[in-house]
Amino acid sequence: MAKILMVHPENCVGCLSCTTACAFEKEGSQRLEASRVHIYSWQFEGISVPMLCQQCSDAACVAVCPTGAMHRNSENSMTEYDINRCIRCKMCTMACPFGNAVYDALTDSIFKCDTCQGDPACVQMCPSDALEYVDDTISTRSRQKAFASKLKAAFEEYPV
Repeated sequence: MAKILMVHPENCVGCLSCTTACAFEKEGSQRLEASRVHIYSWQFEGISVPMLCQQCSDAACVAVCPTGAMHRNSENSMTEYDINRCIRCKMCTMACPFGNAVYDALTDSIFKCDTCQGDPACVQMCPSDALEYVDDTISTRSRQKAFASKLKAAFEEYPV
């Protein structure tokens, strides 16, 4: 069965362990800009939310990619990125409604979560269980959509 990353924002303490683990796993660096996980924080409200690719069923990044570099894997339904097909037009970064496809000028590449090929470093290092790697079922997708709606409302109420 396919798996997805589930975010539990109520557990996030904003420690950045997930971003550090991701940057080190993917780029061998502790440069937080190299992470595929981003923490949005509202310090006054005491809210921190880890964000990463939501593996949207109708992914905008895939729809706008002119070369197929951003594509859906037919075997596991994951949204994937192929650096060799990418022309660096950055359309995927503009299309992602969550800001989870990011252009990195240092490496001239698009950074997007790939779940570390099924063993996400961010989940392993999260001390508060704000991230979980779970089976992709109807109920987890429903929880994920509910989270996305709450996040959208939070952005509207408390702009970053």
